[in-house]
Amino acid sequence: MFNFESFDSKVDTEIIGRNFIYSEEVESTNSFLLNKANKFNSDGTILLAEKQTKGRGRKERVWYSAKGQNLTFSILLTSKKYLGKKFNLLNFTTSLSVAFALENLYQLKTELKWPNDVLVNGKKICGILLESTSQGSKIERVVIGVGLNVNQGLFQGNFNLEPTSVKLELGESVDREKLLAELLNTFEELIQKIDTNPDEIMKDWKDRCNLIGEKISVTEDGNTKYGIFDDLDEEGFLLLKTKNKIEKIHFGDVSAA
Repeated sequence: MFNFESFDSKVDTEIIGRNFIYSEEVESTNSFLLNKANKFNSDGTILLAEKQTKGRGRKERVWYSAKGQNLTFSILLTSKKYLGKKFNLLNFTTSLSVAFALENLYQLKTELKWPNDVLVNGKKICGILLESTSQGSKIERVVIGVGLNVNQGLFQGNFNLEPTSVKLELGESVDREKLLAELLNTFEELIQKIDTNPDEIMKDWKDRCNLIGEKISVTEDGNTKYGIFDDLDEEGFLLLKTKNKIEKIHFGDVSAA
């Protein structure tokens, strides 16, 4: 059981997580917060669920998480300050918040994988999924879904990238409340930099991406391209260097070639 009082004593934000919804079980935290009919509209609202029956990652991939062991939650952003901003910077801000929290609390060495994964020792410890709803051409709300493996000790099934957890890396269980508070405190600090210092976000993210400069493959919708991970552009899209050109990649699964 998540101890809200313990979490609340550690979180030091003004907006993010101040409206906090706890659920034993939902279909999907992202879907719930995206649905205006559920009448949660406050900027920074957090929905934490112990179990998701239809949890998902990018391209509708199923996300399995042991009940009560991990942190599976979504952050709702409704402020115009963030809507319409570069989506990948929100992605990078979230993955950096996870990375910083793991580094600061447990001294774990993290690696960031474009576009939305956090790795430890080459294994996936966290996935992130950004979704939005629009009215006409205007984005109304953005929801950032986070699945962070914390105290799960066993993962069953087939995975594109081998999973791990904080517990598996440290050899002991950790305080989920402390970890979530650290993550959200960091997120609120970093999200301000999308406006004030986006270059710092990009630099910190690239410093943790080991594939930049390496030969990679990028697969999307069954098509695979090969080249050098040259860099990211200012919007956070991957620049793939092939023999004849630099190609901008908006989506795809990236692997070392």
